[in-house]
Amino acid sequence: MTIAAKVRPHKLSPNAQLCVSGSFNLVGPESPAIEAMTDFGRVSAVTIEPGAALAEAGATMIARGVRLLLVTDDGGRLHGLITARDILGERPMQIVQARGGHYGDLMVKDLMCPVANIDMLSLHEVLHVRVVDILDALKGLGRQHILVEDVDPATGEPRVRGIFSATQIGRQLGVPVLGFELARTFAEIETALAH
Repeated sequence: MTIAAKVRPHKLSPNAQLCVSGSFNLVGPESPAIEAMTDFGRVSAVTIEPGAALAEAGATMIARGVRLLLVTDDGGRLHGLITARDILGERPMQIVQARGGHYGDLMVKDLMCPVANIDMLSLHEVLHVRVVDILDALKGLGRQHILVEDVDPATGEPRVRGIFSATQIGRQLGVPVLGFELARTFAEIETALAH
């Protein structure tokens, strides 16, 4: 049986190595910002419902290797977002003390950042800035993440198109970012960029 077309299979080289995830996707501080954005047109957003328990949110983050979940309803409408800092910080215990009850009683909707409070960047702006500009914006906002909005060409309605994560940008810059303390994340990135 002959294989037609222009593809020509060959034997694997005996010294071939496995490509490590992320090893080919490095960016520099002056790279176009779009190269560091997680594009929801290519990668599915990780979501959770507002009524989910905090433990479920934490487990979802661990299972999917993310530190932010978009909070959506059954119809896909965005209600807010919740981060690992929200779940693991002081706020859950403050809410439990104020209301009474237990940590296990808390739901995502109790701690999420509602849509009205979410900072966004326009995809149009993102297309004209560099990675370092995104890092400056994140640092200025005191945020680990920022969402990117565009307009759905089919409906003309705004939609969340992607996300920037300081940790992910750090990895793409080749900086081993550990933990999720914001000041430390930016300090690690800035130190690496200074060399």
